[in-house]
Amino acid sequence: MSEKTILVWFRNDLRIRDNEILLEAIRKADKVLPVYCFDPFYFKTTADGSPKTGALRARFLLESVADLRKNLQALGGELIIRTGNPAEVLPQLAQQYGVSEVYHHREVAYEETNISEEVETALWNLKLNLKHFIGHTLYHKEDLPFPIKDIPDSFAVFKKKVERDSNVRPCIATPEKIITPEITDAGQMPTLKDLGLDEPADDARIRIKFTGGETAGLARLQEYFADNEQVTPTKGRNGSTVDRSSKLGPWISLGCISMREVYWAVVKHEHDKNAHNTGMLRLELLWRDYFRFMFKKHGKQYFAAEAQPETTSSEQQQLFEKWKTGSTGIPFIDASMHKLNATGYISNFSRQMVAGYLVRDLELDWKKGAAYFEEKLIDYSPASNWGNWAFVAGLGHDPRDNKYFNLAKQAGELETNSEFINTWAPAEVVA
Repeated sequence: MSEKTILVWFRNDLRIRDNEILLEAIRKADKVLPVYCFDPFYFKTTADGSPKTGALRARFLLESVADLRKNLQALGGELIIRTGNPAEVLPQLAQQYGVSEVYHHREVAYEETNISEEVETALWNLKLNLKHFIGHTLYHKEDLPFPIKDIPDSFAVFKKKVERDSNVRPCIATPEKIITPEITDAGQMPTLKDLGLDEPADDARIRIKFTGGETAGLARLQEYFADNEQVTPTKGRNGSTVDRSSKLGPWISLGCISMREVYWAVVKHEHDKNAHNTGMLRLELLWRDYFRFMFKKHGKQYFAAEAQPETTSSEQQQLFEKWKTGSTGIPFIDASMHKLNATGYISNFSRQMVAGYLVRDLELDWKKGAAYFEEKLIDYSPASNWGNWAFVAGLGHDPRDNKYFNLAKQAGELETNSEFINTWAPAEVVA
């Protein structure tokens, strides 16, 4: 009897813990072939001349893939790394290694689902099946108290019903051993230069260094709990609340840690420490679920919604450039954009504020802001990014449901991240 080999196609699930496709493949097959493909589609230059994926985000991705390879090797396995169109790379590897089936986690945004469909068609031509799993949400689709088509468009209603009538599944067990076929060429990790990008300079004002990978993500999760034990909420110098966000977004977005792992760690922390200051983290997880399910329900509508004409005047372009570079003259807006450009990360509140300023004050096309965030944010996730921008622009499916986004504070009340004001050097921005 011939051996069964299953190819595991990693995308935004760069972990070995709580990873259903990896564990299921190990259980069902004699050998497992883990693969990650750097798709040139995500590293192309957009119509306005900017990279679709910026250097900071790309570096975090490279670190995450490298960490996944290291963790697979520790279990006796290996990660094949290729650069190219997955619809060409995966069928070739499937034929080379006698693969019986391909596993992957289902995506919801249209660019990602289009790529999946191309891969599925190419594999089907070889009479191979692409099996879809659901592994990016906190609540499993099958455990929701309503079908996808009937999911409430209001976040408040969604939150109430899900928390009342659904349960979060336990985490999937972590594999103890992986057996791979004899791999003749595992492939080298590409460099940023290989991907068409320059190495970004680390800004001296950075307080937290974001390093990609499951190992760093799990360490950050524990740091978050330690920080919450030691620090009580304080006020900034202008009376604003100092940022106490979890900063787990980058690792969650690439699937270096799963939302279920974060959730159950929160539950354990609350039980062991009798702590009740992790509510914002629970809320963050629910918002991520909400936008993913909204994308599943409404599809491409988030991208197709129009707030302004596609054409941009020279005056509008100048305003957009000032917004991008933090030259608006509004301290909090400018500081937030300086920080985004320097680190690839700003708090959720800052994102809501700079997005609201672009849409309401500058009256510019929200899609340009969303595309800029896609380039810069190291925790970019299609559903969360485009869903949030559409929401701020008043184009979400319940734009009145704004009570979780307090956009009404006066600029004078906001913490201005003073280390990112008046000391900004444009040369430090890596495009």
